[in-house]
Formats: sequence, C-alpha cells, structure tokens
Amino acid sequence: MLSQAARFIHISIIGVLLLCASPLSLANAPHHYDNLIQHLQLQYLAEPTALRAQYLAILQSGSDAEQLEYIDSIQQSVAAFWHQKHVPLAYDALGENTSVLAKNIALEPAVEDYLGVINYLRKLMWLTQTQGWAAIEPGGLLRPGDEHPSIKQISQRLWLLGDGNEYLADEVLYLPSLVQSVKRFQSRHGLKSDAVIGPKTLFWLNQTPQQRATLLAKSFVDKTAYLSQLPQPYLLINIPAFQMVLVENNQVVLASKVIVGKSYRQTPVMTGQISNIIINPTWTVPRQLLRQDILPQIQSNGHYFNDRHFDVFDFDGNRIDKSPQEWQQAAVGRFPYRVVQRPGGDNALGRYKFHFNNDQSIYLHDTPTKSLFARADRDLSSGCVRIEKVQQLADWFANHLVIDKRTWSRLQTNYTKTQWFALSSTLPVHMVYWRAWVDDEHVAQYRDDIYQLAPVKPVSLLSQKAQPQAIVQ
Repeated sequence: MLSQAARFIHISIIGVLLLCASPLSLANAPHHYDNLIQHLQLQYLAEPTALRAQYLAILQSGSDAEQLEYIDSIQQSVAAFWHQKHVPLAYDALGENTSVLAKNIALEPAVEDYLGVINYLRKLMWLTQTQGWAAIEPGGLLRPGDEHPSIKQISQRLWLLGDGNEYLADEVLYLPSLVQSVKRFQSRHGLKSDAVIGPKTLFWLNQTPQQRATLLAKSFVDKTAYLSQLPQPYLLINIPAFQMVLVENNQVVLASKVIVGKSYRQTPVMTGQISNIIINPTWTVPRQLLRQDILPQIQSNGHYFNDRHFDVFDFDGNRIDKSPQEWQQAAVGRFPYRVVQRPGGDNALGRYKFHFNNDQSIYLHDTPTKSLFARADRDLSSGCVRIEKVQQLADWFANHLVIDKRTWSRLQTNYTKTQWFALSSTLPVHMVYWRAWVDDEHVAQYRDDIYQLAPVKPVSLLSQKAQPQAIVQ
C-alpha cells in the first residue's frame, strides 16, 4: 500500500501527464467526456489538488467501469468549485435524467470568454508537452537589422505562441517580417510596441507555456468569480492593465486608459461608492507628497508656489504669504502649513474629481498631463487614478446621476469656480488586479505584476516537461 504522501505525489504526477496531453490524445478519449476534461483541467491549473488530478486520470485513462462509477462525483466536484465562488451554472437546473453530455456542457460558466480561455489552455499545455523552452539570452538589446544567433529561437517562439506569421528556421537576421511579429507580441503584453527586444520583452518570451497557462487560469477564475457578484452599473479599474470600463446592462459603455500609482505609492485593490463629482476641484496636497515632492521643489525655487498657483494656509485656515526666499527657508525644516492648488489648467486634478469615501484618500480624477496616456507603462501617479476619457465619464454621470443638471450645464464653460455635485444614487467603483485574460478579439493578453502582488508560480510538478517513461511503475 502507498503511504498518503506517496499516493498524493503519484496522483499529482498522473495529473501532470494528463494536463500535458496533446489535442490528439484528448481526441482519443470518449467524446462525451471532452467538455468535462476541459472544465477539470482549468480548475486544476487554477487550484491544483490531488483529487482533481485523480479525476483527470480516471477520465483520460480509466476503464469504462471506473469512469461510469465516478462520473457523477466528478461532475459534482466541478460544479462545487463554481458554487463556492457563487458562479451560477446551467447545470444546477438540470433534471436527473439529463444525459452525461448535456450535464458536462452545462458545467460551463455562462461567460463570453470561457471558450477562448479553454482553447488557449489546451494549446499551452500541448506546448508544455512537445516543446523545450530554454531561456533566450542575447546578452543585450536586439533591434531590427541586427544579426544574432538567438533570432532563430525568438522567431520560433513567436510562431509557436501565435504572434509570428512564419518561422524561418535558419534566419539569424532581424528581418522586417519578424518586426511585425515582435510588435504584435509586445502589444498583447502591454509593452511599448517598438520592436526593440529588451529585458521586458525577453521576460515574457521566456515565460514557459506552463507559467502562462497557470496565470491565465487563475486570472480567469478570479475574474469570473468577482464579476458574477456585481450589481450594475459599475466602474471597474484593472490596475496592471491600466484600463477602466464603465458597465451598464451587461455592456461596456465606456472604456478608457488610466494612470495608476507607482510601485512605491500603489493604487490599492479596493471597492467604493462614488457619491460626488467636483467640477474645477482644488487640490489639497497630501502631507507625504508635500514632504517628498513639493518641498524639495521649493528649496530650489522659492517661486514654485506662485508659479503653480498654490495657496498656503496655517491649520487655523489663515492664508500665509512669504517672499520666495522665506519659502525656501521654511521648506527646509518642519512645515506647519496646508498647501492647496487653485482650479485651473495646471491643477493636478484637472477638470473633474470623482469622490468616494475611503480611508486611503484615493479618488478618480482628470489630469493636465494628457501626454502620459500615450505611454505603455502608466504606473505614474501617487496612488489616485487619472482617467483619459474623463469628459465622457463626466457626461455619463451628468446624464444619469447628477441631480442639479442646470448648474452642471452652466459651469461647463467656467474653469475657475469649484462646485460639488450630489448624485441621485452612488456608483460602485472596483479596483482589481487581473494580469491575464482573453479579449474581445479572442487574443490572450498578459500584463506585468507591477506591484508584485500576485506572483503566480506553476504547480511544481508541472514545471518540467513531462516524461511518462520515467515514472511508469
């Protein structure tokens, strides 16, 4: 008899081999189990357990009698996975006399990207079994026109991942045809599409298919579970994607680029309720930003407050006036003042501020530095979220939630008067951290872990190419 630990390892290794099964071997399994195998494979990648590995082994290589004995338990296990995450399934409404095939199909979550994710996972696990994935290390930047032996390896990898249109096995010159493949790859990884193969592009080229599959499966499960519980309408900001969507009646009615916090001033994963909009907001500089950013500027330029339209108050609310030299001296030691920037074209919050109560002083707002939205890496703020399509978002609020529409309309041509607007109801805002998904064009997207919040390590037993001969007892 195997010990419990040995049995766990044995079952897990079986699960590894089944996860790595090629599409050809899957085709040899009974047709009515294909859907169930796919459901189970996704769940194993997202949350691997010995029981799921055992169930995969039964579906793939068990006898007909064993499959018949366990089929109900396997289906119930797949359903329980989604039930625990409050994801509804068509399976729950089926009668006892429903066919096995119909039950297996009904275990699929009713979300648009499910089949796209499943297809990518099948391909990635096939690559895990059939392809080596040695690290590509050119030793420096590669630019179009360069010649280097690693070009062959890069070309092959892009072709295998679906970004390359062709694979020239003996080509060591960085040709124009490869340029387009690299740009396509960079774009779907949130990188600057400049065709320069540097550290960030190499990082993603060197991520193994197994690592990609694990990240995609985990992200899909997290996203599906989260979205299944959201009442609409809502705003959702995916932090590592630098993207915001406004969802109403199951439709994205507005999508916008955003700027989020730097790695040392992170935008938190959180939920809130937008309760007010401010036109022409003033900006009260947070104490941390005052110490770290503003005061060093004052020390070198005593005119900084005046040039950037800041007012300075003591904590009793009295305005303080000093000469440029006096401000330089005051900025060196303790600074017992509150600094407020007036509304205007250079105000750090721009034209609109979307306020929701939270204990971290986080909110959504406009910005005067629109050029930053052209960057691929947009972790640039001090924690708050800047919105590119801020006017479109403000217009949606005006049409749907702003109570005093007359004053709102009147202030659209006024850029100096600060005005708070109450809403007829709050709007939920969700800040999430999802690093992989399949988009509306059926393309797998991946993003950097900008805050090192969600390191996804593949199942240790899956980290190497499976070798069935080595473990058969």
